[in-house]
Amino acid sequence: MFVLELTYTAPIERVDALLPAHAEWLGGHYAAGVFLASGRKVPRDGGVIIATGEDRAAVEAIARTDPFAVAGVVEYRVTEFLATTVAPALETHRQQLPA
Repeated sequence: MFVLELTYTAPIERVDALLPAHAEWLGGHYAAGVFLASGRKVPRDGGVIIATGEDRAAVEAIARTDPFAVAGVVEYRVTEFLATTVAPALETHRQQLPA
């Protein structure tokens, strides 16, 4: 599982102008089952996405297609972790420690 942390690198007006395209991009990845949760950081200096993926390279490739990233208004920080304990709603995403 992955935590994608977005940090805005441009004025909020530029970010807001791209928000509809970003929301559409998010929706496509929710529909594909890749994104599990997302939202703005507080204070609003970026956002967070919780994602699943085949591997880090695949998730980083997805992040590069975000309209925010394409326009250069965010930087992404991707953190991979093993979700060995999950809420019942996320049971299908539980991961095992490597042997």
